[in-house]
Amino acid sequence: MIDYNTFEKIDLRVGTIISAIDFPEAKEPAFRLKIDFGPLGVLQSSAQVTKRYSLEELLDRQVIAVVNVGTRKIANFESQCLVLGATEEKDVILLAPESKLANGQQIL
Repeated sequence: MIDYNTFEKIDLRVGTIISAIDFPEAKEPAFRLKIDFGPLGVLQSSAQVTKRYSLEELLDRQVIAVVNVGTRKIANFESQCLVLGATEEKDVILLAPESKLANGQQIL
């Protein structure tokens, strides 16, 4: 268990995927994403969502991500945020707002 004060430190934001390309250097099948978070700028992330989504399906899709986890090196790539999803039998289903929101909108 974590206390509520710890949870409040997690910065969840809405962003729109503006670029998605293959990431063949990753150990597990993944895509490299560039996500527009409005006033926070564009951040990049590695996402293991190749089973459910095509590159074309990801473009202009809104997602929810943690934007204050720091940078994580994955192969030759620096992931700057953590895109959230639920897993079902090794298939990742991206979390997204029900309606279109402004990029950078904070999730409370």
